[in-house]
Formats: sequence, structure tokens, C-alpha cells
Amino acid sequence: MRARRALLLLALVAGTALAQDYPRKPIRIVVPYPPGGVTDLAARLVAPRMGETLGQPLIVENQPAAGGVVGTNALARSAPDGYTLGVVFDSFATNPWLYKGVTHDPIKDFAPISLMVRSPQLLVVHPGKGIRTIQDLLAQGKEKNRLFFSTPGAGTSSRLSSELFKSMANIDITLVSFRGGAPALNDLLGGQVTGMIASMALVLPHVQSGKLIALGVSSPTRAAQVGNVPPIADTLPGFDAQSWTGMIAPTGTPRPILDRLHAAVVKALASPEVREKLAGQGVEVVGSTQAEFGEWLARETQRWSRIIRERNITVE
Repeated sequence: MRARRALLLLALVAGTALAQDYPRKPIRIVVPYPPGGVTDLAARLVAPRMGETLGQPLIVENQPAAGGVVGTNALARSAPDGYTLGVVFDSFATNPWLYKGVTHDPIKDFAPISLMVRSPQLLVVHPGKGIRTIQDLLAQGKEKNRLFFSTPGAGTSSRLSSELFKSMANIDITLVSFRGGAPALNDLLGGQVTGMIASMALVLPHVQSGKLIALGVSSPTRAAQVGNVPPIADTLPGFDAQSWTGMIAPTGTPRPILDRLHAAVVKALASPEVREKLAGQGVEVVGSTQAEFGEWLARETQRWSRIIRERNITVE
């Protein structure tokens, strides 16, 4: 027992000493997705401001492949010294149940730093389908082969949110998967499908122009950008499906270093310029504590893994 306490004390002292000398060189932020999009934007907005706080530059590296799996696998194997971080989004919590090539565990292999931003999705329909409310949609969904929803792909948050909606509403919706958000949206705008559940950034401009009708937001409360649109949860209690972006580090990164990184990213997110640019993308700046992000990840992982199993969702 004494030997164990001595080892724990030694590790604490060593971690504290390491943090006092940290960082001594540039820090990498791995974004396991292509450039562009909210996750990449959030990483690039906070990186220079975190660098000002920490005294070393933070370099963003995009490593897109297999829906983020390759970059995240590599991140899990990185040295837990605070010099390799990750900025990930909602697929981080679902990929282990969708892709065979996942070699990491989203909970065990990473230390949460902060939930940076989150954004509700919008349930939208084509105005020519005779649907003006969620109740109208549910009524049509009682008929077989009446409703068709497009999604940007089999493993996307849009697909998973649609599956959750189908399950909770107990209605018939045929899901049509496309290779990306743009073609999925184009078929909706053209009236080839009935609707979709998608990120606010993707569909809000078309709601504002009248080309689409917003029936509900996927968050438990109303969203500032569409204050007149009710939550889906008002009709389907408990419905909650939000897009999000967060910062993580490999498990084993010393607590004092995690604390420094957390303070730096929260300070960066508090910058008025950063908040304004992110708000322009339809997202809410959060800047959570490490514990809050850990709890968020646990809930997201448990909920979506269950939906994936129950709905037998696979990625081709």
C-alpha cells in the first residue's frame, strides 16, 4: 500500500513538473476530417489564440480518411504528452459501431478537454409536399412509402437523427443516402424527396429563402436562429440530436497539462471575434469543463450505439 501511494505521489509530482515546463515546442491539433466545415473552422479559430496563451504555436493538421477513423486511430496511439491533440465532432461517438477499422475506444482511449460548440439540426420539408407541421408529417408517415428523407450518408449524424425520429415517432420513412450533404440537399430542393434532418448551417439559408419549411429543431429547447420553430421534443418527448465539436487528448496526458489546455481553449472560445464567426455558422459556443464533456461523450456513445444496433445501421 505504501509503495502504491509513493508511486502515485511520484506520478503527481512528475506531472506537475512537466506541466510547469509545458509547452516547450509547437502543438499539433489533428482534425480527422477534410478542410472546411464547422469542426475545421473551430480548430483553426482557437489555435492561434491558444498559442498566445500557451506561448507556442498550435498547428492544425487535417487527416481525412474513412469518416475520421484513420486520424482518430493514430491520435489514440500518440504520446500522451500534450503535444498531439484532436478536435472531433459527433461521428467520434458513433464510428466504433459503424466502421470495422476502428481500433480505439472513444471513452477509454481519450481524455476530454472541452465541448467547444454544439448545434441543433433542423427537420425540414419541401414546401410542395403539403406538410406544415410535425403533426402533418406524422399523419403522412402512417402510410407506407409516402415519406422519403435524404441523408448525406449511412454513418452521418443526419442519418442517425432520422433513424431516431423514425423510431420515436413509429412511422414509415424511407431513407435515401447520398455521398455528402450537397447532393442530399439538392434532391430535397428539387422535390425528389420529402424532407431531411440536417445541420442548421446546411439548410437554414434555404429556410430563410422559403425554399424549405422548418418543422422542428433537434435540441430540447428552441434555437436562437429560428426562435419560431418548436423543438421536435415538444411532439416527441426526449428527442435530442445535436451536432457538436470538442477537443480531446490521448489518455494518460497528465492532469496539469489537461488543465492548461482546457483553460487556453475556453479563453480562446470566449473571444468576441471567435464567438461571432462561430455564431455565423449557426452554432452555440459552449466551452465546457472537462468533466461535463466526459459526461456528454458517455451519453452520446451509449445512446447512439443503441440506435445503431436496434436499427441495424451499417456503412457500405
